[in-house]
Amino acid sequence: MKRMILLSGLLLLAACGNEQTLHPPEGAALPPKPATSPTTPGPMELLNQPPSERPGRSDELLTKSQPRPDDPFDLPPK
Repeated sequence: MKRMILLSGLLLLAACGNEQTLHPPEGAALPPKPATSPTTPGPMELLNQPPSERPGRSDELLTKSQPRPDDPFDLPPK
């Protein structure tokens, strides 16, 4: 029984690496051509995003680190 579970797990894991070229489903078309584009982009062009659509982080904590000023309300207990 354990061998069967292990074998089925390995089979499912091997199926995860299956890669195929992308194409629209039968009867469906790609999205319409953008107004400013000379041609209709293919599936791979639609998947590649320019850097402006995935910007980097803007809150770099280590480059903006500064010593904290003293807190006048941080008093020891009486």
